[in-house]
Amino acid sequence: MTLRKRIDVHQHVVPPFWADALPVHGGDPSGWNSPVWSPQSAIDFMDSQRIATGVLSLTAPSVQGWAGQEKRDMARRVNEYTAGLVAKHPDRFGNFATLPLPDIEGVILEIEYAFETLKVDGVVLLTNYHGQYLGDVVFEPLWAELDRRCAVVFVHPGKPAILTIEGIPGPIVDYPFDTTRAAVQLVLNGVLSRHENVRIILSHAGGFLPYASHRFAELASAVRTDVPAPAEILQLFRRFYFDTALSSGPAALPSLMAFAGAGNVLYGSDFPYAPASVGASFTAKLDAYEGLPDAGHALVDYGNALSLFPRLVSPRALAATC
Repeated sequence: MTLRKRIDVHQHVVPPFWADALPVHGGDPSGWNSPVWSPQSAIDFMDSQRIATGVLSLTAPSVQGWAGQEKRDMARRVNEYTAGLVAKHPDRFGNFATLPLPDIEGVILEIEYAFETLKVDGVVLLTNYHGQYLGDVVFEPLWAELDRRCAVVFVHPGKPAILTIEGIPGPIVDYPFDTTRAAVQLVLNGVLSRHENVRIILSHAGGFLPYASHRFAELASAVRTDVPAPAEILQLFRRFYFDTALSSGPAALPSLMAFAGAGNVLYGSDFPYAPASVGASFTAKLDAYEGLPDAGHALVDYGNALSLFPRLVSPRALAATC
């Protein structure tokens, strides 16, 4: 098999101070436990899967359990911690900055610090904040600032405002649902149309967006007069990037590739919240997929990511400018 140097756009950082403080700040309402993690364990996993670089993000529930200045402070601390890992291992790690949403004033300040001082590779957003989804008008100043910076935005699911099913933690079923919900709202509420410079990566192959895209496009235009025609809605859906984390099985990949094409798909592992054995299993499924030529596999493994993160091509390159 051809040696591949992957770029993992869906890999999580677990700062010890954040994990220690999380239980007294609401814990993880999805029912998933914080895994044991260290920078070395991440590097060991990457080496086992031929991953050159992992772009780190803080997963749900992020800093939602904190409030006021404490929320801003925790987001800053997480971002500085992750930036320190990038400084120590610039070829192995990247950094999606955490933002103290829905505190818009704090968010704008943190974006400025993250991009201009920490030189982050992008930002991570949850699909919803206390039940408000990313296409809500309250988040328009956030999207305007990210658009101004031509930012790469990694959208990670959070727990939707519904009860989890007993015995089935949110990441198993609810997270793909919430990603789909956020993506459809972003398109139908015009966020993608208004902010064409933002590049958005949807976790876990976009939930079931590719599979049900035609359903959404046809029905939306049938019941709303303020949305584009179905064909344009589908084109907007195809502007998203989709990662393969937990989504490269033989049933999912054909639908994803038929909808998005190899040029908008990125490798993702979900380590360490997906155990190393699970990440390795899905990587093996991706490698075994015969629906792509070697050039297509190369795009998914690293080529598409290099176009989004020029720093990984050249240490002197920074985020793209508008």
